[in-house]
Amino acid sequence: MPHSPTPGPHIVVIGGGNAGLSIAGRLTRARIGHVTVVEPRTRHVYAPLQSHIAGGTARASQAVRPQGDVTPPGVRWLRDEAFTVDPVEHRVHLVSGGHLDYDQLVVAAGLRLAWESVPGLTDAMDRAEGVSNYELGLAARASATLRDLRRGTVVFTQPPEPASCGAAAQKPLYLACDWWRSLGVLDDIRVILVLPDPVPFGVPDVDRELHRVLDRYGVEVRYSREVRRVDADARTVTIGHGDDEETIRYDVLHAVPPQRAPEWISGSGLSADDDPHGFVDVDPETLQHRRFADIWSLGDAASVATRPSGGAIRPQAKVLAKNMRAVLHGGKPTARYDGYSVVPFTVSRGTVVFAEFDRWGRPRPTIPFWRSLSRERRSTWIADRRILPWVYWHMILRGRA
Repeated sequence: MPHSPTPGPHIVVIGGGNAGLSIAGRLTRARIGHVTVVEPRTRHVYAPLQSHIAGGTARASQAVRPQGDVTPPGVRWLRDEAFTVDPVEHRVHLVSGGHLDYDQLVVAAGLRLAWESVPGLTDAMDRAEGVSNYELGLAARASATLRDLRRGTVVFTQPPEPASCGAAAQKPLYLACDWWRSLGVLDDIRVILVLPDPVPFGVPDVDRELHRVLDRYGVEVRYSREVRRVDADARTVTIGHGDDEETIRYDVLHAVPPQRAPEWISGSGLSADDDPHGFVDVDPETLQHRRFADIWSLGDAASVATRPSGGAIRPQAKVLAKNMRAVLHGGKPTARYDGYSVVPFTVSRGTVVFAEFDRWGRPRPTIPFWRSLSRERRSTWIADRRILPWVYWHMILRGRA
């Protein structure tokens, strides 16, 4: 990609997803330095739309654009992948064998889908009845599979935290149930939801709404359960808690796997020694690394003590850009991220329960006087399905929102 470097420090951003391009665009617009984004994929996916694809309310083509088209103007895109980081030499070693030296480094590598961590799950996803809203191809398969189902047992699983917007695993369930109800076949379909926690989400106002919706659709919920193994040939999934196990036969399995940070982060010494998940060890408020002052992180790979979500990235990017500018000018990082995160639950094919909260699970509405956004509303459906995708492509990835 042609690139004319902006005067100033060289800023390397590892990851070209939501977090990486958001911060790259914001830093470039602020003329803080010249930015290189390291990203191996040639297609950029708007992940929140995958739930709509799986649930049949969006087409797969609407969620994808070429990576080069969405890279912010003035940002250099290097099609490569990080292999390791040497924080002492200020160098990123690449899978290709090359390297990049940096003055400031931003790790925005996201989380890795650890399908292999559940025995049999990878094999199950290779079958026609295995679907998910966490990969584009599996979401497209889910759309047709759930749309055409008329009877049988469907099991939906939600991963334990940490996960990238883990509660999004519930969204296709609600969309599918609403579709089956409209066809008059919902009573012929057994719907089971496997949750890792004792409540649907963990924010009381939101839990009340979700309990009501789950009852409305007659969903059987298995609370405080983990997926232990899957037998793709027998089409069974075994879930459990402690010594208690249950094996369920399914006709369709909609699964979301456990997730973890890319292994090279801990291998580079960027995570805390006692962090089993391998997140980048940053101050959760300033987003600056606790041990390396020229390293920052945001998004799903950062240890920010809140539920990861795409909506959390926007305030993080604002804080990070302000703090990096301050440090480069000889000051201290003073901007603070309060842990804001958001999950829009598409509870029907025309309504959404909008969950906004801080790192302590307290309601954190964007519009302070409109605290009832956590109730099921049609207006928030319009925002989630129509407005936010446009804002994402045209503003967020450009560092303008």
